[in-house]
Amino acid sequence: MTTPTAESLVAAGDPGAALETLQRQVRANAGDAHLRVFLFQLLCVLGKWQRALDQLKVCGELDAGTLAMVNTYGAALQCEAVREAVFDGRTLPHVFGPPTDWVASLAQALQLQAQGHQAQAAQLRSRALEQAPASQGRLDGQGFEWIADADSRLGPVLEVVINGRYGWLPFEHLRRLSIEPVADLRDLVWIPAHLTFVNDADTVALIPVRYTGTTSGADSALLMSRKTEWLEIADDQYRGLGQRVLTTDGGDHALLDVREIVTTGSSR
Repeated sequence: MTTPTAESLVAAGDPGAALETLQRQVRANAGDAHLRVFLFQLLCVLGKWQRALDQLKVCGELDAGTLAMVNTYGAALQCEAVREAVFDGRTLPHVFGPPTDWVASLAQALQLQAQGHQAQAAQLRSRALEQAPASQGRLDGQGFEWIADADSRLGPVLEVVINGRYGWLPFEHLRRLSIEPVADLRDLVWIPAHLTFVNDADTVALIPVRYTGTTSGADSALLMSRKTEWLEIADDQYRGLGQRVLTTDGGDHALLDVREIVTTGSSR
């Protein structure tokens, strides 16, 4: 019987078994930068952030050609701790673009929830979502009258990492979002994107693919962004696990299926 390879185990949706196999390969070929890159990516999928960062540093030492990746994803790894702190209510998110009261209220609702004030958090979040402007536009050519993250904690806000900094980007500040197709294992954790803002400035970014808390469990399909599950946090308010979902008046869209979003205006 042929022993499964780490690659075949990943393809079969078993990242835990893939890690065991890959670690044996790395121990036998400690200087193989390609294996180290694979290990770094697999550790990211499993949410083993510090070990992933350690492997990333080794990649840079073994192969100077990986330094751009090391810098980009080293910052992304460190941003995961910030993301967790934001959704745990321990810190406030940086907001890209002009500050708005409704975004501040969404962040405050996370803090209230963390303090056990569930009803107050739900009320504040509900008011914030009502106050948020509706952005019109097209998603992969399909028109919409409004767009939001399907996770009620975010609403019409996109989580992004720009220039190594994690933050929230309201859709009202965004003119165009172009998302790359998945090409590497790490893209199941952070997908590269190109952003154009309403002031015509543009930048590259990483979008966290999975909702925070996903890596606390052992569901491989959630870890590998193959599905999304929803947990009710208040009446008609939900938080996600697994792959991010964007929702419009035309339906739900798994993030990794989306290629382009163009906004044409917003209204309150």
